[in-house]
Amino acid sequence: MVEFRDATKIYKDNGTIALQNVNLFIEQGEFSFIVGHSGSGKSTLIKLLFREEELTDGQIFVDNINITKLKKREVPYLRRRMGIVFQDFRLLPNKTVYENVAFAMEVVESSHRQIRRDVPMVLSMVGLSSKAKAYPKQLSGGEQQRTALARAIVNKPPLLIADEPTGNLDPDTAWEIMQVLEDINNIGTTVLIATHAWDIVDNMQKRVIRFQHGNLVRDDEESGYSDEDPVY
Repeated sequence: MVEFRDATKIYKDNGTIALQNVNLFIEQGEFSFIVGHSGSGKSTLIKLLFREEELTDGQIFVDNINITKLKKREVPYLRRRMGIVFQDFRLLPNKTVYENVAFAMEVVESSHRQIRRDVPMVLSMVGLSSKAKAYPKQLSGGEQQRTALARAIVNKPPLLIADEPTGNLDPDTAWEIMQVLEDINNIGTTVLIATHAWDIVDNMQKRVIRFQHGNLVRDDEESGYSDEDPVY
């Protein structure tokens, strides 16, 4: 599903090595955490996956497509195969919950019939059926993140990427969001999460991929933090 081959990213403006010779393979249907200190490279890795950043050297494959060779005009089609969730939600403030989710389907030119069928189904999945007509400013942080999740999965992408999805949420709400993400994974979606939330990683016992100074230093299945890992 996702593969990094000798992937290196150096920021030209300051010479910072964000990733160095990273080799990583994530299979279809896996649930993986990307962890590390701020500046370790995990957010850069996420940005490289949806081509917000480009590699300095090496290759990245997503669903057997070499995304490092894509032309700029092809990048939007890559992103349509992904669901992307951010810490700051990025909802459209002048659209309702229903309209925010429907917009993701309109972008890929889904029919009105598909939208009317799929949006309510996804809102039900994330527990927001009663909030369909509400605007983002009327929602709690957790409800806004659930809306962002619904928008990310409504087109049934094979890969869901989340960058610090619980960073702005209280602990109880964060756990609710993680349960939704696990439910999404259980229907076959590959889930990749960059996070500082060590307590969530420790308790969920999923694959843990740790970066330090741009290097992949740990990759363990069904794991939490080991004794030598610092708390972030």
